[in-house]
Amino acid sequence: MGVTFYEVTSERIPDSFDYYRIVQLSDLHDAEFGDNHRELVKRVKMLTPSVIFITGDFIDSNRYDLERSLTLIEELQFVAPFYFVTGNHEIATNDEKHIKEELEKLGVRVLSNESLYVTGNEGDLIAVGGIEDPLAHGTDDATTVGMSIEKTFQDVPESVYKILLSHRPEQFEQYVKADVDLTFSGHAHGGQIRIPGIGGLLSPGQGWFPRYTSGIHEQDGSLMVISRGLGNSIVPLRLFNQPEIVVVTLRTV
Repeated sequence: MGVTFYEVTSERIPDSFDYYRIVQLSDLHDAEFGDNHRELVKRVKMLTPSVIFITGDFIDSNRYDLERSLTLIEELQFVAPFYFVTGNHEIATNDEKHIKEELEKLGVRVLSNESLYVTGNEGDLIAVGGIEDPLAHGTDDATTVGMSIEKTFQDVPESVYKILLSHRPEQFEQYVKADVDLTFSGHAHGGQIRIPGIGGLLSPGQGWFPRYTSGIHEQDGSLMVISRGLGNSIVPLRLFNQPEIVVVTLRTV
């Protein structure tokens, strides 16, 4: 697996959060990285995160093994605070409530269309919010996502730097419209097969030659970081597209 590093700089980031290090894990899909995930655990510990975000599809609905995936949390639970949002696979298991309960027992903060404040050393605040995957609702994805973001940050002042965890990168327009400062997403698996000079080949929710599969994207001052993910689901093949841990360091101006 690879590690990708980004720096995000903004005058809106409080001084207390300068060099705040976020590790993003996405789309594990019940994959294993050695006994008790030792390879993945070792990598994450070496990165010394301030916080760990899990942006959905922690499990796989086609070969559901919650205990296997929970082992990763058990091995890392004292490394840094965890925040989690659902992906489409959590919803598809019809066992979403149980998954959330087991994660919460291990100290993971499950965000379900809600946000909370993280306090820095000097009392400064940032808001971290997370939305449910739209598969949980029977309505249009964009409409659902837009309403979910509005609910998530409804009580957060405009002056506060807002970080959103949301599984779906294809909804970037909704994150921009909601004036989210920084969004963490996954779901696209890097396009499964990456063609040098072109990008990903195929992604759920975007089809062939998808626009949003990897990297960091910016529009109207809103940023979105997309993880290529750690595991695979229906399509087991990756080409020019190794599993990825994402590290984002916040920087003040």
